Amino acid sequence: MQPNNMNMYAVPSPGIPGCPPGLEYLTQVDQLLIKQKVEVVEALVGFESNNKYEVRNVMGQNVFYAVEENDCLSRQCCGPLRPFNIHVLDNFGQEIISVTRPLKCMSCFFPCCLQELEVQAPPGNTVGYVIQQWHPLSPKFIVANEHNEPVLKIHGPFCGWSCLPDVDFEILTMDEVSKIGKISKQWTGLLREAFTDADNFGIQFPMDLDVRMKAVMIGACFLIDFMFFETTN
Repeated sequence: MQPNNMNMYAVPSPGIPGCPPGLEYLTQVDQLLIKQKVEVVEALVGFESNNKYEVRNVMGQNVFYAVEENDCLSRQCCGPLRPFNIHVLDNFGQEIISVTRPLKCMSCFFPCCLQELEVQAPPGNTVGYVIQQWHPLSPKFIVANEHNEPVLKIHGPFCGWSCLPDVDFEILTMDEVSKIGKISKQWTGLLREAFTDADNFGIQFPMDLDVRMKAVMIGACFLIDFMFFETTN
């Protein structure tokens, strides 16, 4: 990768009304690819390291980077159940989005174990939440704004998602009448899946979706990855 060539995709457009600083690029896109990067040591010996992601546009150009902040004890003892802070950086290394998931048990049979996360953009400025809704068979989430008011829903497939080649989590209006986008776990090939837990995700949303909700969808993608696709080797 040539960082100087990529910087053009992170240059902020000055003064877009209602757009948190650093999110200006998101006003120009309706699709993103989130690609997890796997450490060689983790792939070979199964020792869990902090997750790292590249966020790309439809042309495959890196527009953001995301790095999990966590300690070794949490990673090894809690695995995919661990709490996390994920820092999303632009190509200049400036943190533009912070995603926080508190520690909670995970069980589809107990409503007290429902997962949630908070998205801030920039750090210190809450823009929304992703809150799991109880359902015994299918993953369901509410996407809320900064006031914790429901804005959108995310519905995943019926039980058995982990063995499907491509898995779609549909983004719906609150009345569930209209599908406006999706978060898709994309197949990366049998051999790679067998030896690593690296995941590729695609996010699709309307071009005119509130840029703050676009940032929350990036956070939702990380939560879905941890809950359903990250396994302990």
